[in-house]
Amino acid sequence: MERDKLHFLGKEAPPGYVAGIGRGASGFMTRSDIGPARPGGDRAAPVCSKANAVPKEENLNDTNYDEFSGYGGSLFSGGAYDADDKEADAVYDAIDQRLDERRKEHRERREREELLKFRKERPKIQQQFSDLKRDLAEVSTEQWANLPEVADIGKKTKRAKRERFTPMPDNLLGTATAGGHTEIDSRQQKYGGLQTPMPGSQTLMPSYAGACQFLAATSRRDLDLGEIGRARNTMMGVKLDQVSDSVTGQTVVDPKGYLTDMNSLNPQGTGTVADIAKGRQLLAAVRKANPNNGPAWIASAKLEEQDGRIQAARNMIFKGCEHCPKNEDVWLEAVRLQPPQNAKAVVAQGVRELPSSIKLWIKAAELEQDHKAQRRVMRKALETIPDSVKLWKAAVELESPEDACILLGRAVECCPTSTELWLALAHLETYDNARKVLNKARKAVPTDRQIWIAAARLEETAKKFENVERVVATGIKSLQANGVEINRDHWLEEAQRCDLAGSPITAQAIVRAVIGYGIEDEDRKETWIDDAKNFVNHEAFNCARAVYAQALAVYKVDDELWLEAAFFEKEHGTRVSLEEHLQAAVRHCPQAEVLWLMGAKSAWNHGDVGTSRQILAAAFEANPGSEEIWLAAIKLESENNEYMRARKLLERARAKAGTARVWMKSARLEWVLDDIPQALSLLDGAIQRFPDYFKYYLMKGQIYEQCKDIEAARQAFAEGLKATPKDVEVWRCAAELEVSQGNFTRARALLERGRTYNPKSDLLWLDSVRVERRAGNPQAAETVLAKAMQDVPLSGKLWAESIAMQPKAGRRTKSLDASKKCGNSPEVLVALAKMFLSDRKIAKARRWLNSAVKLDPDYGDGWAAYYKFELQYGTEEQQEEVVKHCLNEEPRHGEVWQRVAKDPRNWRLRGKDLLVLVAKHMDITFK
Repeated sequence: MERDKLHFLGKEAPPGYVAGIGRGASGFMTRSDIGPARPGGDRAAPVCSKANAVPKEENLNDTNYDEFSGYGGSLFSGGAYDADDKEADAVYDAIDQRLDERRKEHRERREREELLKFRKERPKIQQQFSDLKRDLAEVSTEQWANLPEVADIGKKTKRAKRERFTPMPDNLLGTATAGGHTEIDSRQQKYGGLQTPMPGSQTLMPSYAGACQFLAATSRRDLDLGEIGRARNTMMGVKLDQVSDSVTGQTVVDPKGYLTDMNSLNPQGTGTVADIAKGRQLLAAVRKANPNNGPAWIASAKLEEQDGRIQAARNMIFKGCEHCPKNEDVWLEAVRLQPPQNAKAVVAQGVRELPSSIKLWIKAAELEQDHKAQRRVMRKALETIPDSVKLWKAAVELESPEDACILLGRAVECCPTSTELWLALAHLETYDNARKVLNKARKAVPTDRQIWIAAARLEETAKKFENVERVVATGIKSLQANGVEINRDHWLEEAQRCDLAGSPITAQAIVRAVIGYGIEDEDRKETWIDDAKNFVNHEAFNCARAVYAQALAVYKVDDELWLEAAFFEKEHGTRVSLEEHLQAAVRHCPQAEVLWLMGAKSAWNHGDVGTSRQILAAAFEANPGSEEIWLAAIKLESENNEYMRARKLLERARAKAGTARVWMKSARLEWVLDDIPQALSLLDGAIQRFPDYFKYYLMKGQIYEQCKDIEAARQAFAEGLKATPKDVEVWRCAAELEVSQGNFTRARALLERGRTYNPKSDLLWLDSVRVERRAGNPQAAETVLAKAMQDVPLSGKLWAESIAMQPKAGRRTKSLDASKKCGNSPEVLVALAKMFLSDRKIAKARRWLNSAVKLDPDYGDGWAAYYKFELQYGTEEQQEEVVKHCLNEEPRHGEVWQRVAKDPRNWRLRGKDLLVLVAKHMDITFK
């Protein structure tokens, strides 16, 4: 049935009606509204009682509004503050305090990190000058003595102007001389001339009299009151610095941050009185709750000891001994706190309470001063605890070798499972008895590898090397039979220890026995190479040699592995071992040219030219068309003054292996032998065969330049630029020729054209900068350098040039930028060394030069700069050390190094002679 329609729908509301007023709803207003939410008049709300009265209208302007509190300061400011509100506030405060305690550790750690970061970014003045302070240690006594005195001339002059001196009258001087008075009388010395002759005024004020006496006393000791004032000001400044804010400019102290900063300090004292009292109270509660807690008594005694109350600490630990008579640590602490004369009685009482305490017996022996008394205590301890390995070892250390052998015989009977005692006994016995002892040990402890390793070392000591391999192999089988897993890494560590202990045969036997355990076939080569390198890093060279031998026995035709082992023998072996290894290598790998060349070079370096020729002849048979072998043979003959043989070899090489390098070496040999027409003829023939080999054009142009034929040299370089525009060296040599003739404009044009073909070439940019400097245009040089560093920002050569061009005041900043951009460049490291050397920082310059040659051992300029530095500032040992390492590395590159080495006049120079000559051309300081 349809519901009836309500009778009041559609009718006008009665006067004063507000919709929803019966259920508590009322009108509202927004912040943008002004006035009530509804119009006044006859639609106003009815008047209510006092309890339900509407509060008076508040100030609802935007200026009186707070985002959190609302209008008028608080949303609930008009309400009453009763007990429930107070309880709620207390709960919230407790929660806030609890959360603050939970976050305290994190907050303090974060504040410490921020503080350390701030101090690192903005160090104090004394930290900024710490490196200069360290350099003061290198100042000699004579230099300190020659330092001039610092004087404040301005203040002294002003003070001199203010001071006025009045001449003393002659009559006063005469009276004093006649009367024999040469000093002020005692009365005036006592009262300083301030005593008043008026009656009743004979007594001085006590405080002022004391001050006068102090001044008189200090004047007799020549005390400088100015120094006292300055010292007082210094101490006050130190104290103010200690309590000042950590952050510069901070004016408000953060209590939590301040406490965090104080906690980070390392206090010198033992703690405050409140802390000690609190700790004493807490420990007393722990002792009361559990009197048998030994650590509580120990902590209490240590607390009293820290407080300086030694007797109280002793009394406390004695009570602990009464409550914890079976606690070993309590008795040891009691012994420690006692003076030597009483410690013996305390340890004796402890031993009676704990006769099985090993630590107390050892402590009792240590307290004895007499050697016999110590032995007596240890033997009594062994009677009480016969199965203690630690006691047996301590007792054996007190005995002579003969008595120790007897004592160890008894020890292994009481402790048959102790490998240490068995090995110690075997070490003291003869060879035959030691073998018997080790056999007994093997039966008593069948699962310990140390016994088998000791047996192998025993055989090696007895020079019975054939038994070493058998003992190691038998030991591994026996251990496996007793269920012991053979751990490859552990056995290799034992081999390393044997090698370092002087047992190389045993070490190599162990390596051969376990080198293949637990390795897949496809991983063997890499794993063995890593093992060898690891042994080399730990200086176990015999183990590394055994690894290489085992690897080469498996991979016999692997030329890379043979070469790796050859480098190892060259570095850590002898000449004989290297040559034997190379002979075996070329038998298995006859096509490996580098192995033949290493053998020939080794014989040549030791002066055996005949053997070197034989090796190269055999290499020719195995590799008839090898360019490297031909060139090595030619070099051998030319440097041993066999020029006709070298020319014939070159002729045969051009016919059989006519490569570009062979033709170049042929022309260079004629050039250095001063046969210029033949050299030019060979170069012309070489250019016809290899027109794109840029070195031909370089040599041709340099030969014409040497002969003063500039036009021919310019034409040769032009042909090279046309044939090989991508080769930077041709552009550089052509530009250098123009600079030598004073044609800076043509040089600039050539270098600019060269950069169009080679846009990222730092060498061409570097030459452009130097052209401007040589032309006398420093500003243009700086402009070109700026463009160059934009084009090639990571070039170490350009950064080094930039450091050299900077004035002294700006070098440090530029050096810092260079080290950040390309700190791995040897040119930059050498430039940094030059900067420090200009500042007379010798130690730092040496470190940077050492870093440069370590970073790139092939950089010859670094070695030359290092050697010249040691010639000026180092000792003979340091100079020889640089030469030794340079000869081992055999550097070939470097701007000055190549220019000197490739000069035809220096073609025979090698090794130290070349290093000395390059060092003469090096400049290791900035101008």
